[in-house]
Amino acid sequence: MGAQPLYAFSAQLKVGAELVDERKVRTGLRSVALRREPDAWGRSFEFVVNRVPVFAKGADVIPFDSLPNRVTGREYRRVLESARDAHMNMIRHWGGGYYETDEFYDLCDELGIMVWQDFMFGNDWQPGVYRFKLNVAQEIEDQMKRLRDHACIVLWCGNNETEGAFDWITHARQIEHTAQVQMWKDYLTLFYGVIGQKARELAPETPFWSASPTADFEEQSDTYRTGDFHDWSVWHGRVPFADYEKHVYRFVSEYGFQSFPEMRTIEAFTAPEDRTGILTPVMLAHQKNQQGNAIIHDYTLKDYPEPKDFASFLYVSQVLQAEGIKVGAEHLRRNRPRTMGSLFWQLNDCWPVASWSSIDYFGRWKALQYYARRFYAPVLVSPHVEDGTLAVYVVSDRLEPVAASLRARVISLDGRTLDDTTLAVNIPAQSSQVHLRTALSRLQAKGIDFSQVVVATDLTADGRTLSSNLVYLVPTHEIHLPAAAIESVVVSGADGCRLRLSAKVLARSVHVTFGKLDARPSDDYFDLIPGQPVEIRVEGAASAEELRRELKVQSLVDAF
Repeated sequence: MGAQPLYAFSAQLKVGAELVDERKVRTGLRSVALRREPDAWGRSFEFVVNRVPVFAKGADVIPFDSLPNRVTGREYRRVLESARDAHMNMIRHWGGGYYETDEFYDLCDELGIMVWQDFMFGNDWQPGVYRFKLNVAQEIEDQMKRLRDHACIVLWCGNNETEGAFDWITHARQIEHTAQVQMWKDYLTLFYGVIGQKARELAPETPFWSASPTADFEEQSDTYRTGDFHDWSVWHGRVPFADYEKHVYRFVSEYGFQSFPEMRTIEAFTAPEDRTGILTPVMLAHQKNQQGNAIIHDYTLKDYPEPKDFASFLYVSQVLQAEGIKVGAEHLRRNRPRTMGSLFWQLNDCWPVASWSSIDYFGRWKALQYYARRFYAPVLVSPHVEDGTLAVYVVSDRLEPVAASLRARVISLDGRTLDDTTLAVNIPAQSSQVHLRTALSRLQAKGIDFSQVVVATDLTADGRTLSSNLVYLVPTHEIHLPAAAIESVVVSGADGCRLRLSAKVLARSVHVTFGKLDARPSDDYFDLIPGQPVEIRVEGAASAEELRRELKVQSLVDAF
């Protein structure tokens, strides 16, 4: 929303001429409201900052390390700046960990990242005894007085999934009815009474929400939606990624899919004999979801052949995760203002592990983080197949209208342009609209084989590309990718080294590595269109010669 000015406030307490106490605070000024009003789809759930409704784009944050005293400002800054660089404007501080340090919130203030702040109650039931409630009241008071001056905090939330845990806890433990009634009374007293009252008393200018997820006890249906939602139909429910598009929620504060980290991270906790497959004892130990590795494998085989080796499986898992979350994220953004939030699970890791994160324990971006920078772009072109048509949406978070040029091309896998449409578009502020619609039957009438093409969409303004996006017209397993010989050139310049890539046929999910060099490409895991070279920066201190020597470029077809 622009610059993030912070101001220094100071207060002194004097008795006569003697200074007896002093306090200095650096913070920003803002207003925030959680708008929940009846509308055509149920009841809204949107954050309004400085009177502007904001689509929340981001991810959930877990502890930065399993041992809190190992976390330094460097780790905080690395992850939070990565969030900012991927156009995230909100993180949800998950209630299953621990309260973060002042430095964490100082950085969020500085970077303009909103914080959905859970209190640290998560995933299980809390005691109902009076002494515990008094202890919680003191905890909430201590934490809120410490944190309430941070402009970044836009919501205080009572718990993570405790409300939802009631049904499965009482069922799994076969708790009898009288005890269930008492448990529910204790829940309401603690989260609506003790915590809710403290939140309204200590920070009345910031919204309070009792739990995540909750509908605030309103009935939900296909035609009436309210509150926030955790969508785990994908992963735990093992449904296809396309099922994300079957539901339109008001605000999704959790949804996710796992992947493995890259080989350098795997090597930090394995010996060579541990890297013979994903089911070795060490690989299973670094997986805290009981069926996690098997779930990744099962989903892989829905879209792809069996990867040819261990390294290829790591790579394919990241592509799979990124492609899946892209489906969900773009669906949520296309449905604004009905939906006004997309927070995927999760941003970071607390140890080197297979997980839902988009950034691994060592701060290395997975494919998902690169994808997030594209699907969370302020202006997004999002082509989508629906109702027998190719609908090209443009989603804008900008506060002003944008005049742009929209181009949609049907390109064969060997680089021939089979259909090409360009039109001028006027994109309203804070909108999601279809600006181009093409009947698939028209393309079929031209003899286009959908298994042999990709649709490339580009949105440009003032000679600059605002967003580019691809869509395939058949499921992934029906696309027969050609072998791609990717040409690469490393050049050095005044602003560092650059890598130029090109291919004569479509190269999907191009991934660039530099061995053990401390070098990171400015973009990665992208589809390389035939005859359309890409140039990316290489960040790090390595020389051009070192980069050439260690460079490895692969695409999806190389993994099988």
